[in-house]
Formats: sequence, C-alpha cells, structure tokens
Amino acid sequence: MRFVQFRTAATGEKQRLGVLSEDGTQVSDISDRYEGDLITLIRSGVSLDEVKASAAKAAPLKVDSVELLAPVTNPQKILCVGLNYSGHCEEQNKPIPKEPMFFSKYATTIVGPHDDVIAHKISDQIDWEVELAVIIGKKAKSVAKANAMDYVFGYTVAQDISARDWQKQRNGGQFLIGKSMDTFCPLGPAAVHKSLVKDPHQLAIKCSVNGVEKQNGSTSELIFRIDDIISRVTESITLLPGDVILTGTPAGVGMHRKPAEFLKPGDVIDSEIEGLGKIKNKVVADS
Repeated sequence: MRFVQFRTAATGEKQRLGVLSEDGTQVSDISDRYEGDLITLIRSGVSLDEVKASAAKAAPLKVDSVELLAPVTNPQKILCVGLNYSGHCEEQNKPIPKEPMFFSKYATTIVGPHDDVIAHKISDQIDWEVELAVIIGKKAKSVAKANAMDYVFGYTVAQDISARDWQKQRNGGQFLIGKSMDTFCPLGPAAVHKSLVKDPHQLAIKCSVNGVEKQNGSTSELIFRIDDIISRVTESITLLPGDVILTGTPAGVGMHRKPAEFLKPGDVIDSEIEGLGKIKNKVVADS
C-alpha cells in the first residue's frame, strides 16, 4: 500500500491523505477518518485491511489532478546517518566507520516530491544526496536489533540537500545549519508500506542533475543497516510514529567530484529508488 498526502483545487490548502492505486494513476481519499495526515493514521494502529476497506469506498481521483505533498509532514524527528555507504567513504578517502555518525534536520526542511529547493543566498556550495528514508511505525525505545524492523512503517525517497560550506567550514563544523535550511529535505512521492518492499537493503538508488547521472548505487552498500540503526538510536532516544530516518547516500555527491560541482538556480534534481518511485525538484533562487 502506497500512502500520499495531497491537496486539490477543491480543498485549497487543506492537506488530504490518500492511497494510490496499484498502477499509480489514481488516489483514494481516506482523509476524513485520519485528519488528512499519515502520522495520525500510523498512531491509530489501524490495520491495512481496514485502510483498504476505507479506500474502496472512496471515489478515486486522478493523480494528475492533485498536488502531491511530502508523504509525511511535521515528524517530531528527522535523524540522518552520515558516511553510511562504502562508496561515499571511498570517494572521501575515509575509512569505513566503526560506529554510525548521527545528525539531524529540522522538520521545516521537508518539501514535496515536485517542490522547489531554494538556493539560499548565504551558501554557494549546495549539494545533492539521494537517500532511502525510513518512516517509523510505532514508539521505539531500547529496541533489540532482532526486533527492530517491526518498528518500521514504510519507506520513501529523500534528498538530503546540504550546504557544504555551512556543514564543513562555517558554524564551527556543526552540521545543523548546513543540513537544515528551508526546503533541504524533499520527500516522496509516497510512503510505501514495508509489506511492499521485499528487502530494503537490495534497492537500486540513483540521482541525476539536469538529466546527467550523478549517483548510481544500491542500498546493499549500507554499512549500518536499518535494524542496526534503530537499535543503536533507541538505546538513548525514543523514536515516535512518523519519525523519519535518512539512511545515508551513495558515492557521487558534488563536493567530491573533480572539480567540485554544486547546485545553482535552474538545475533539476531527479532522485529515484527502485520500487519506491521518483521525485523531481527544481533549484530556484532565494527571493
């Protein structure tokens, strides 16, 4: 089951929640029961059978007639893992880490699968990072690695847009500002329930800029897998329904190209993960 959040001309700015048809051309609006919000649905503990029944009663809308939003909005936490693909370590000439490096982004970074990314005036080193995002399905604290996947709701495609100057040279070397500028976390197009993903550690993951491929990897390269990440985090931090974990990016980011490449207004970023879908985001000038 693939969940989307969306708006329509009829509902204006009001966010709606829907289920995509198998062919991805239609969406069934299930908003009334779940307040138009995926996190509300996750918290309710509703079964997929119940959701299917609600969707079957709804009049389908054509996907082309709605504006897709990020599939999850306002999570309490967005946690990210740095240096979590072997190729990304190699392109920086860094050793494989012995333990994961965690950092965070603010929820105000989240934008939809076709929304613009702002090239903020304060940075001239804005970079791309396609990532597999994990959406947490229930409260998780002190979770054993063996049981960790039980706490996953589903997956979506993410871009961990990064201002490298603010990540590396400015702000005392702390990542927060470089990673948390507005629009720096496009998500989408859907939250794909884990039941549809046979193995999240065997997915092709790609990114192109202006039609030129920049990243082409596989989630099989993950150094710290999803179960390990959840277990380690919940030793000290409680994860809540709807929290998002960005699991890292493969080789091919702009910063480590020779010469380095960075995003500029007018660029178009395509990010795709096998079985999860594709997002397309245009870079626009800071107004």
